[in-house]
Amino acid sequence: MYRISEIKPLNNFILSCRFSDGVLKTIDLKPILNKEAFLPLRDENNFKKVVNKNYFVEWLGLDIDISADTLWHWGV
Repeated sequence: MYRISEIKPLNNFILSCRFSDGVLKTIDLKPILNKEAFLPLRDENNFKKVVNKNYFVEWLGLDIDISADTLWHWGV
């Protein structure tokens, strides 16, 4: 199980994610932004409200989260 040590929203709906083992990955979330559950993240102001919860990230004021394991597998 992966843990997130740092998360940072970048331009163009990309997250920069450093994991507890020191690996840094970027995750492009554009492919999921057309799914109903993630539609609020299409607003860049909402997207930038990402919060690190160690085993997942969530967005303030929204009922949206993504696990660290998922981010690891989606990242490059």
